[in-house]
Amino acid sequence: MSTLQISLAVIGVVLLALIVAYNAWTTHRNQPKKARPVEDDPRAEPALRQEPAFDAALGAPPVARGSAAPPRTPVASAAPGAPAPEELPGADFAPPDRTAQAAASAAAPDAPVPAAPTHVADRRPGLDPLIDAIAALQCEHAIPGESALAALPPTRRVGSKPFAIEGFNETTQQWEMPTPGERYHLFQAGVQLANRVGALNDIEFSEFVHKAQAFADSISASIDFPDMVNEVLRARELDQFASEHDAQLAFMLRARQAAWSAGYLQQNAARLGFVQGAIPGRMLLPAPTPGLPPLLGLSFDTQAALAEDLEQSAVRELMLSLDVAQVHRTEQPFARLREIAAVLCNVMDGVLCDQNGQPLPAMAMDPIATDLELLYDQLDGRELSAGSVLARRLFS
Repeated sequence: MSTLQISLAVIGVVLLALIVAYNAWTTHRNQPKKARPVEDDPRAEPALRQEPAFDAALGAPPVARGSAAPPRTPVASAAPGAPAPEELPGADFAPPDRTAQAAASAAAPDAPVPAAPTHVADRRPGLDPLIDAIAALQCEHAIPGESALAALPPTRRVGSKPFAIEGFNETTQQWEMPTPGERYHLFQAGVQLANRVGALNDIEFSEFVHKAQAFADSISASIDFPDMVNEVLRARELDQFASEHDAQLAFMLRARQAAWSAGYLQQNAARLGFVQGAIPGRMLLPAPTPGLPPLLGLSFDTQAALAEDLEQSAVRELMLSLDVAQVHRTEQPFARLREIAAVLCNVMDGVLCDQNGQPLPAMAMDPIATDLELLYDQLDGRELSAGSVLARRLFS
């Protein structure tokens, strides 16, 4: 072979190798990012090496090499895909472990540290004249709690509105749900004036009267109903106020280049405190106080969350959401949302967008924060502070 032919052959082989390498690099680049194994994650806290010893068999804790003190008890962490608490406004969530949070923040300095809640005293749960139409019942003689419970209607709703009956406990001087072993002279029946479905209407008020009257007849009590016209007008006014002050924020995070696997997304969200919700593809950031609604929500493609192999599913976007009226302003939920969005964008190579997928500059979030502070003040002025029992009932 001539020198020219050899040169052309070498050049062809080199070009072919370059094409193969480029295709392999492109394929690897476009593959969904996968979750790191725990032992390979540099942000995970390194485990102490333990030496086998006879003390372990006798029930004594093993001692790590080079240390005279026993190692710390490992803190259990929820792995992606583990069962999660119910995704309801009143669901109970376990409070986050402050020790685990401190260790996580030391391992991942970019993760936001939640502030300690400073909640003000809340109104008692139950009927309230501010958002309920209430009818008073009076009995000639004391009614046992067992009899009151047996006389309650089978459903606790009037149309689309919650309905409740309470008895006045003379010992505690508090209204409460009828309780076995207690005796009541006074009762009150109430129906909520408005919620996110709409205002109480004439038909629903008539159904409320029918249910409350049936309960009064069953316990031989006299009942005094409020004026229907006045209550319906109050319901419409309350519904108008709620419609003008109901804020539910949602922001999209989109992948810049390579997609994310569902496992990769769940792993990064779990590092920031999110737990699995009851719905596949839904994660929640629990409130520090048990029994309160979650601070934030994170959702992504349900089909990707239901895939047999989470590492093979591809997700290119997720949604971060905040239900403003459900969370106390002292928790600073919008600030938490901004911090978490910034961390996820940095770690997962994403970009923050609005619900239509248009990128949002950082300065665009400042006017939203200002508007939210004004909204909080308006809710406080109406005694419907965000995160309060009444606000959670009204905005539900």
